[in-house]
Amino acid sequence: MDTPSRRGAVRGVVLILVFGLLAPSVVSAMTYDPAESTSLEPGRIESPANGSTVVSVQGYVFEGETNPKKPARLVSVGERGSLEWTYNDSVNGSAWFFDVDPLPNGNLLVSSPRSGSTVIFELDPETRERVWEKEFDMEDTHDVDALGDDRLLIANMREWNESSGESGDRIVVYNRSSDEITWEWYFRDHFPADTDGGYNADWSHVNDVDYIGDGRLLLSPRNFDQALVVDMESGDIVERLGSDDNHEVLKEQHNPDWLVSENGTPTMLVADSGNNRIVEYAKEDGEWAQTWSVGSNTLNWPRDADRLPNGNTLVTDTLNHRVVEITPTGEVVWEYYATWGPYDAERVAYGDESTGPTIRDMNASGTYPITGSANLTAGGSGSIGFVGQVRATFAETPLEEPMNELATKVLHFTPWLRPIWMSPWDLFWAVCAAGVTLVWVGAELVAGRRRIAGFARNVVR
Repeated sequence: MDTPSRRGAVRGVVLILVFGLLAPSVVSAMTYDPAESTSLEPGRIESPANGSTVVSVQGYVFEGETNPKKPARLVSVGERGSLEWTYNDSVNGSAWFFDVDPLPNGNLLVSSPRSGSTVIFELDPETRERVWEKEFDMEDTHDVDALGDDRLLIANMREWNESSGESGDRIVVYNRSSDEITWEWYFRDHFPADTDGGYNADWSHVNDVDYIGDGRLLLSPRNFDQALVVDMESGDIVERLGSDDNHEVLKEQHNPDWLVSENGTPTMLVADSGNNRIVEYAKEDGEWAQTWSVGSNTLNWPRDADRLPNGNTLVTDTLNHRVVEITPTGEVVWEYYATWGPYDAERVAYGDESTGPTIRDMNASGTYPITGSANLTAGGSGSIGFVGQVRATFAETPLEEPMNELATKVLHFTPWLRPIWMSPWDLFWAVCAAGVTLVWVGAELVAGRRRIAGFARNVVR
């Protein structure tokens, strides 16, 4: 029987449950000390790096303003993890930082989007001054490469024609001397309009373009789940790794690198972001075969991987806010935490692309976990521990796959919006509290309507 005392008891239980679920985030907020949060700090340094490592940190910008607790910056790190310098953008408004490439003259080529446009500039790391800059009417450009002779390769994503409802996503060559685009390649000329669900304002999300020699380009249309090699003269796609929605091969990848083994086998090293791993594929008998996978136990949205001459791989682990150098079997030998959202990392001495051997050449093919990390809590995220706890809790149960997928989605989207003092578990319990509250309010409204209807019927009688 629905009595006032029973309703009061239920409300009391619900309130206790909601307060209990909110308690962890309240405690975190009250005890949070910004000084204890990792911002720029070395992790495990087992082997010193060869010279400096430069890291581009994307940061978080909302309505044109950088969140001061989630800054965008360039960071230079010494051999043993010492901070050499930082560069914060204060020219032309708040900005993100994406691609950063060491140039032959020792300077850095940087792609820095801001609201509605992208500034590309050459930075002198000694003076932290811009040698030159050019602002392009291109939104959210993630990658630019120097092609020589004052030419730039630019991955032009989000090129949307609203009036025609057609995507103009493209790759262009821009000549700084003549201030003109001298070559263009459009994705719509080579992919059906219904790819990835059809044309939209962010259709291809092409996040990388590399010149790999012999007049060929390596492209990464992230939303198409594939890496492409394009012949610049013919415009043809001559190599293709992956296919749209075939997530067993690639899922929303970033920054593929082209390698060639000692016996001439074409090889691709890819940050397989959506699958939270780094993978390597070799071309065998006309087919791409996976030869290496590392990190699915801990990586969270990795967006860059470079093979170093010593055989190790430098990985940008974006949503764990760190850069790690790992051996072919996944052991961390160098680690640096750089909040908020590192995008690209380059070991300056080796240029901007992979220069090391393939996994096959090192006889290290296989699948490996990442081990030996300092597992610091970067920027208050706690994401490394969160991923591990979720996987351990639901391992070998029917909920293993859906819970791992849920953890991945939570860690992909929430770090940008979650208060810096709140851990993933705090957010999880807070969301549960909100869910309980909504169900309770809904039940109260339904019960209230029933009581009003019952009272009305009694009055009529």
